[in-house]
Amino acid sequence: MFDIRWIRENPEAFDAGLDKRGAEPLSTALIALDAKRRAAQTRAQEVQTERNRLSKEIGQAKAKGEDATEIIAQVSQSKEAQAAAESEQADAARELDEALSGIPNLPFDDVPVGPDESANVEVRRIGEPPKFDFAAKEHYEIGEALGLMDFERAAKLSGSRFVVLTGALARLERALANFMLDMHTAEFGLTEVNPPALVNDTTMYGTGQLPKFGEDLFHTEEGYWLIPTAEVPLTNMVADSIVDGDELPLRFCAMTWCFRSEAGSAGKDTRGMIRQHQFTKVEMVSVTRPENSNDELERMTGIAEEVLKRLGLAFRTVVLSTGDMGFGARKTYDIEVWLPGQDTYREISSCSNCGDFQARRMKARFRDKDEKENRFVHTLNGSGLAVGRCMIAILENYQQADGSAVIPEALRPYMAGLEKIETPGS
Repeated sequence: MFDIRWIRENPEAFDAGLDKRGAEPLSTALIALDAKRRAAQTRAQEVQTERNRLSKEIGQAKAKGEDATEIIAQVSQSKEAQAAAESEQADAARELDEALSGIPNLPFDDVPVGPDESANVEVRRIGEPPKFDFAAKEHYEIGEALGLMDFERAAKLSGSRFVVLTGALARLERALANFMLDMHTAEFGLTEVNPPALVNDTTMYGTGQLPKFGEDLFHTEEGYWLIPTAEVPLTNMVADSIVDGDELPLRFCAMTWCFRSEAGSAGKDTRGMIRQHQFTKVEMVSVTRPENSNDELERMTGIAEEVLKRLGLAFRTVVLSTGDMGFGARKTYDIEVWLPGQDTYREISSCSNCGDFQARRMKARFRDKDEKENRFVHTLNGSGLAVGRCMIAILENYQQADGSAVIPEALRPYMAGLEKIETPGS
């Protein structure tokens, strides 16, 4: 969400930012809508001032014993005129808000400009992909052969893009989430939260999922939305509030199920667990002062990378181009883990600085003790990590020629000391 006053004062900078996003210039149209709203507001105020004057005349006329019928009629007409002006103002304000709510955030100056992922820039590459003396399998081949990953049964229960995990793989998913949460809270000071997975329209609007991306979400008959990520409830924890500046930064993390309709992804990653309707993710959210948000993005990205380092997984970190960046982000790092079965790097985390974009939608502000004015906070979010994709990476990177998969040492305390996942009974 944007400050229309800033757009009025910086129309060229606003349109230049949209151009980097591949969008058409909008400042002229938005300023015209705002002018319409302001003109109606001015008319309503002028009518109110005139009615106040007439009301005084009525009192004076009655005090003198004079007939005030004509003045009373003018007051009645002014009420109708004010109501019309206020209605026009409300309509113009609603039209302006709808227009502003559909505009993506503007990228920071250091974000690479480009139309899509081809313009992303690699920042660093950590770890060496494993080398096998056998043909590497994809995760679903390993999981199905182990008898612990069942897509056919899930399809009977729910449909496509679901999976049933059993035995050691079900435990591995739980172990991964616990490992991540323990690291985030004990070592990096994040506060663990167990938020609702069903939220209302206002909450979805606050983080930018609505109104633009409704088709990507699951909606209940009772009017709730299933969260696509814990970013939604975690970020909205500061909605409609004024945070004490001394409390910043606020850093949260949560493990939740996430739900996405995957609209528009027909034919993409149809096999396996890469792209599912329901998946588990550990999410990080930070609420900071504006001057600290860039450093916070680097810190958050480093935490997500540390998970992969401790699991011994090779990865690379890229900064997304303007054409590949999410709707609410000003800058995003994607962390891509190496998957031997696909012989490529695949996204396992996105860490984004949204600036005050979400804060304006949520009315989330802070105030220092020695200041009178409130300021909008900056919000950040990042996967820390996508649990299912982390499991995929472990199965593929630690696969053995006999079909088993070694468990990384960091996870063994969470797996009751189990060192290898094998076919049950072997």
